[in-house]
Amino acid sequence: MFEFEIEAVDEQTGARNGRFYTPHGILQTPVFAPVGTQATVKALRPSDLRELGASLVLSNTYHLYLRPGDELIRDLGGLHQFMGWDGPILTDSGGFQVFSLSDTRKIDDDGVTFQSHHDGSSHRFTPEKSVAIQENLGADIIMAFDECPPPTDYDYVKQSLKRTHPWAERCLQAKTRDDQALFGIVQGGIFPDLREESARFLMELDLPGYAIGGMAVGESKAEMYAALDVMNPILPKDKPRYLMGVGAPEDVVNGVLRGVDIFDCVLPTRIARNGAALVKGGRINLRNAQYKTDPAPLDASCTCPTCTGFSRAYLRHLVQANEILGHILLTTHNVHFLLELVRQMRQVIAAGEFKPFAEEFLSHYSSAAESQEIV
Repeated sequence: MFEFEIEAVDEQTGARNGRFYTPHGILQTPVFAPVGTQATVKALRPSDLRELGASLVLSNTYHLYLRPGDELIRDLGGLHQFMGWDGPILTDSGGFQVFSLSDTRKIDDDGVTFQSHHDGSSHRFTPEKSVAIQENLGADIIMAFDECPPPTDYDYVKQSLKRTHPWAERCLQAKTRDDQALFGIVQGGIFPDLREESARFLMELDLPGYAIGGMAVGESKAEMYAALDVMNPILPKDKPRYLMGVGAPEDVVNGVLRGVDIFDCVLPTRIARNGAALVKGGRINLRNAQYKTDPAPLDASCTCPTCTGFSRAYLRHLVQANEILGHILLTTHNVHFLLELVRQMRQVIAAGEFKPFAEEFLSHYSSAAESQEIV
């Protein structure tokens, strides 16, 4: 049911196109998944996502467990029916949020006790609990429960692996649904030996896919790319690879260069709510005064509804006025930008032209937001 086929490999770089079969459709990889934390991608309807070309959406186990509740979602037909999205869905395990949102968490070899960031109520996640929640939600791809440790503390990361590798085994034992693919999460921080240790342990479980966790959480980009370089020759080539929580355009290109197939990130929706847009060559801030009278579209080469219908001046006005439409139009554009980027990469990989494409893109793209005067 969850077969992964390699369709093309770029001989110069090893970047690959693939097809991952799920119960709710085929994922053409490389693929970018917009994040629908609360069972919705902020500012976009499911129909908008389809029109933009999205094929995969991510939702959040921790948040949906707390509100409205995984059992309620199960009783209402599962996450696909609940949120009105009929394509593939991926849910994380809740591990990252447990460790990032709760200052009072207590971890032991069995699991984690934490307090809700909503009301302070006490909850406990174990590997079995995380799998049960994700089975109630009904996503196509689910994640093993793990810890996202601080990436630069060697001793802590090593101890964390000793604790959470058995959690992956427990997740596999607890899983009861055949229509869900359980991915293991490779941790190890920035340390090559620990990354290799984690990857080889999880590969012994023969899972249908492997996630790369603990990236973009405080390490430098060079350290992240070095960790991907370590894992690229180790992880099985016949299984999809998912780089968790990474979606800056330059990181997506660098990830594909290093054999990654699946990406997700809140970046396109989050920066839209702050008035920023992803355009060819970099990121622009529409709060900057230079756009007040600018009649041009965000990106003249873009075919999204925002760029074909509205000027930078109008979008800046919406941002300055804090109008909801501004969030919608900028989110539409940013999501389209990343979906178009992975579509273009699939195209050039198939043509054997990925290396010059990547070199050209990375030589001109800057992730730094503009710093011009804001008025």
